Amino acid sequence: MSLLKRIEKERQQGSEQRPAQRAEMRVRRQPASPARDAYLDLKSRIQNKLIADLDPTMDVTQTNELRQSIEEMYTNILTEEHIVLSRAERQRLFEQIVAEILGLGPLEPFLADPSITEIMVNGAKNVYVERDGMLKRTNATFESDEHLMRIIERIVAPLGRRIDESSPYVDARLADGSRVNAVIPPISLVGPVLTIRKFFKIPLTVEKLIEYGTVSAEAMQLLKAGVLAKLNVVVSGGTGTGKTTFLNVLSGYIPGDERIITIENAAELQLRQEHVVTLESRPPNIEGKGEITIKDLVINCLRMRPDRIVVGECRGPEAFDMLQAMNTGHEGSLTTIHANSAREATSRLENMILMAGMDLPHRAIREQISGAIDLIIQLERMRDGSRRVITITEVQGMEGDVITMSDIFKFEQVGFENDRIVGSLRPTGMRPKFMSKIEEVGIRLPPSVFGMGQRGQR
Repeated sequence: MSLLKRIEKERQQGSEQRPAQRAEMRVRRQPASPARDAYLDLKSRIQNKLIADLDPTMDVTQTNELRQSIEEMYTNILTEEHIVLSRAERQRLFEQIVAEILGLGPLEPFLADPSITEIMVNGAKNVYVERDGMLKRTNATFESDEHLMRIIERIVAPLGRRIDESSPYVDARLADGSRVNAVIPPISLVGPVLTIRKFFKIPLTVEKLIEYGTVSAEAMQLLKAGVLAKLNVVVSGGTGTGKTTFLNVLSGYIPGDERIITIENAAELQLRQEHVVTLESRPPNIEGKGEITIKDLVINCLRMRPDRIVVGECRGPEAFDMLQAMNTGHEGSLTTIHANSAREATSRLENMILMAGMDLPHRAIREQISGAIDLIIQLERMRDGSRRVITITEVQGMEGDVITMSDIFKFEQVGFENDRIVGSLRPTGMRPKFMSKIEEVGIRLPPSVFGMGQRGQR
């Protein structure tokens, strides 16, 4: 029996054991089988020889030259070791080694799986994925914490970022725009922790969002008109609700003849217009110097003649400069914010302005917010794992010291069937005050969009 077949048979036998037995084996750490030891030793020998020859800071991609070099060394070692493998086994082992050297090792199959939206690694032996909004543990493992650290360093090095004991956490991105966060000891007590939020290789379209039930066709009609009419829009929601994805879809409505400047901590937005300038913040260097914040980039971009400013996320003092830009002729700006409701989004913006050290009365801050923002789109990840727009809210102005708001669309749940929430985003029947801005650019929305006429009959 060949080496890989022996390994596969042992893996299948292990999977048939009762969960309690498997748990006991994990605790007692039974010694690995000779077949698996030989397999890991074979992989390690080839990998170690290649890693010794490769510069760890270089941006390694799977070019034909590199693959050919790896394949030659791989073939030589198999010949020297007198290891006999079938053609399929040779190819499978080769692809695994290429993934270890040029890719992200055990994570490569998950990156290639379009049904997986998030990958979470809690130390070398615990890998989880999110599929259909639900977390599931996988059988994938890393050989050791050092193996996982090597993968993390491969991600951050090409971006000019670092992760070590003096800087034990980092935000980064993959080549396809997927968001990456890594945390290592001493602040992580379970070993290196890696979180990858995948981006769709083919960006989501409006049609797909409507098909998935994230938003209604009528709501997207209004939002498209709002972007074209240069309304200032905030996409609000909790972690993992799809704010950046929705912002990306909304930005697709920006006309192609406008100059767009995007500002992000890690460049994730996938705008398809031609005239796009992408700016990315920079952390301080090892000496604590050279930091460039989102606030710095917002201030600088005002000198770059933007038609549209798209800030990936407002989370600090940059909120004040963003509102100032919206209030001083830079209409049509888009951004996201972490909040659980539209009302909470305005409160968070107020707190961010106070964080900027602005000694302004609360009423003055609220007037800035109500004057700058036209629409707040609230997203939520429901208990069945689906992501939905639950409210689309107009910011109308001030009454006394309170920002007045009105829901134009609101999600109504009507049931729960087959572990899925049943409901839809419905118009409230309110006609927004900003309709005059939309009509000024020649857009006429039918009354049915707002639930009037036959749509108002339920």
